Amino acid sequence: MRILIVDDEKKITTVLKAYLQQEGFQVSTAINGLIALTMFKENPFDLVILDLMLPGMSGTEICREIRKISSIPIIMLTAKVEEDDRIQGLSIGADDYITKPFSPREVVARVRAVLRRTNNETAPLADVISYDNGLTIDNIQHEIRLNDQEISLTPTEFKILGALAKHPGRVLSRGQLVEIVQGHDFDGDDRVIDAHIKKIRQKLETTPSDPQIIMTVYGIGYKFNQSAGG
Repeated sequence: MRILIVDDEKKITTVLKAYLQQEGFQVSTAINGLIALTMFKENPFDLVILDLMLPGMSGTEICREIRKISSIPIIMLTAKVEEDDRIQGLSIGADDYITKPFSPREVVARVRAVLRRTNNETAPLADVISYDNGLTIDNIQHEIRLNDQEISLTPTEFKILGALAKHPGRVLSRGQLVEIVQGHDFDGDDRVIDAHIKKIRQKLETTPSDPQIIMTVYGIGYKFNQSAGG
């Protein structure tokens, strides 16, 4: 597994590189965004550890550029502790967020957790999946049933629901959902996802204005609640 660390603090990159190499990872480092993006485009990395506050191109800008071409896992590092900064990082596509100062062992643990989660995402879906909330998703026939009643969804709605239901309880940002539905080249407004979610709720939820299956996580995105009834 190859990891790219992007941070302008040499002490941090040196320590993290040593700990990650000790765990068997191959590690490369970059001190700014331009170098990082060049390395990223020329090498097959499996995960990026990215500092938010960098000279020149910010970590946020780098994350956006990477997300245009790849869904590779990204872990953000930052000295900022405000919730808005954390939400911003997650909303543009970061998979995890670690606040400085941190333990190198914690970073290694987070890296393993994110990679494990990513590997699970690429595993093939079961043909038919049933959830505690009464929802059944047939991935062969592309059919949805709620409490044995067939629900008619458009192909886009099916993709969105399937993406959320594949990882119950995990928050997916609008950007991540757009990428799943439209691909990396989509350059429109990711708020289009809100309109699709509204339509899905109208079809699934007993009270769409008080959703129990597809939950909103304000400022970030949506998550699937597999235990609550519709």
